[in-house]
Amino acid sequence: MRFVRILTGLTGVIMLSAHGAPVENYTELLPDGANLALIAQKIGATTPAIDYHSQQMALPASTQKVITALAALLQLGPAYRFSTTLESDGAVGNGVLRGNLIARFGGDPTLSRQQLRNMVAELRKQGIRQVSGDLVIDTSVFASHDKAPGWPWNDLTQCFSAPPGAAIVDRNCFSVSLYSAPKAGDNAFIRVAAYYPVQMFSQVRTLAKGSPDAQYCELDVVPGELNRFTLTGCLPQRAEPLPLAFAIQDGASYAGAILKSELQQADIEVGGTVLRQTTPGTPGKILAQAFSAPLHDLLRVMLKKSDNMIADTVFRTIGHERFKVPGTWRAGSDAVRQILRQQAGIDLGNTIIVDGSGLSRHDLISPATMMQVLQYIGQHDQTLDFISMLPLAGYDGTLMYRAGLHEAGVDGKVSAKTGSLQGVYNLAGFITTVSGQRMAFVQYLSGYAVPPQDQKARRIPLVRFESRLYKDIYQNN
Repeated sequence: MRFVRILTGLTGVIMLSAHGAPVENYTELLPDGANLALIAQKIGATTPAIDYHSQQMALPASTQKVITALAALLQLGPAYRFSTTLESDGAVGNGVLRGNLIARFGGDPTLSRQQLRNMVAELRKQGIRQVSGDLVIDTSVFASHDKAPGWPWNDLTQCFSAPPGAAIVDRNCFSVSLYSAPKAGDNAFIRVAAYYPVQMFSQVRTLAKGSPDAQYCELDVVPGELNRFTLTGCLPQRAEPLPLAFAIQDGASYAGAILKSELQQADIEVGGTVLRQTTPGTPGKILAQAFSAPLHDLLRVMLKKSDNMIADTVFRTIGHERFKVPGTWRAGSDAVRQILRQQAGIDLGNTIIVDGSGLSRHDLISPATMMQVLQYIGQHDQTLDFISMLPLAGYDGTLMYRAGLHEAGVDGKVSAKTGSLQGVYNLAGFITTVSGQRMAFVQYLSGYAVPPQDQKARRIPLVRFESRLYKDIYQNN
């Protein structure tokens, strides 16, 4: 059995030849008003086996990371590593570095405080006990805004959308504990580990247990300059503290404070102040250096876990390396489009790409265009080693517990990138059918909404839809 095209004008309806089941039979399982665009095509085939509104533009969400990863492999190469350096523009004598100590941050999304500590320890080994000049935090590898166009404002303080700047330490995410006050009406109080160079202020009113105000009084966080945050709203009385985590908004200030602290703990005195350098300067002598893991390893984490920080720093780095300019969102977008056209023969057409992660609500792409990307990956995977980086249904990443695929009986048969935003449930990747054929597929599902009373069971229609669709694709090709 196989999928065959039924000529029905412009609707693009495909039917199962044995069952006579059009795609509409699957969409009937979805909530009212949901929008589906779908395409499936054997690797190397010239025409799709399923083509249902495949030209319809849609939000890619995190399937955007597939495009980012391919462009990164083609431009940077799998062995590329991010670098962070401590440099000097002066000479060292009698334990004194006579000049500035320059910390050049290269956008490494995985840089840790421990790596900075190790670099400072290297200065000690070289006999440095004092810096006569300033501590300069160089973030010139990137320019313009660290937040991409179209990112929802209410996500910006969430750790999953921490601004992907040049200076990132421990993912630019910090945690706090919020304690309700013993007396209702008093402000709740916050505890922040001294480890984090941030300031937190509480304007959170403590509510008595069972207070009717609790239903509509929400917590909010207001970021200020130099990583100062104010919590507002209400917190019902509770026995245990409420754990919270927030995204650093000023990566350079945060990294500078951490590095200054590490220098102090190592008994290295800095005579000047902490300054930020945003324009490219003359490289100094490298005193200490830290590297990220190879790009292929980073992309594996990015795709398996849908890591936004890696995706967006890689995206900006592609623009930096391609055009030899500080990495911006525009440079990244232009570079990705150029790389895919010139090196993979993929024309992105009217696709809109503004970031590497797919967090932006400005991103738009059609399933047919994404299919071009998947076909290239499928036909060059022996060189790219790309498909192994994708989540594997039932085994790892964001597909470990995808109920619809599990019920379809395709655990271990589907390697695909998920993409989720409010009302969006996307998949883009590959399925190995019962006959051993490998097919690429793109599912762009948006406008997915259920009534308030059905919120707890909102995924049930999605599970039914995906279990039937992918079971039939698996068994009938």
